[in-house]
Amino acid sequence: MKKTHIIALVLIAAAIATLISFMGDVTTYETIASAKQKPGKYVNLIAKMDKNQPMNYDPVKDPNYLTFTAVDTLGNSIEVVYHNSKPTDMEKSERLVLQGKVEDGEKINC
Repeated sequence: MKKTHIIALVLIAAAIATLISFMGDVTTYETIASAKQKPGKYVNLIAKMDKNQPMNYDPVKDPNYLTFTAVDTLGNSIEVVYHNSKPTDMEKSERLVLQGKVEDGEKINC
């Protein structure tokens, strides 16, 4: 084989190895129903905040604790516990990306 053929094969093999390594980083989004079936596992959800339900946030008492109810496009809801400061203008957001673990099938900790 010529050197150029060997170099081309090595480059193709490297490209394939790189693509395979990135396949593990592909993120899929769950529905709330499917996330509830995976308790304790890390999930990604896209939902919106249910503005008819109360939001619990007291920055004086605990600025790193926020709870609210999220609803997905299928109408399923889940309580969200966010352990960080409240994002600016969160109430105005059309969609929220939630990353966390479902506990007790009742709430997601982010």
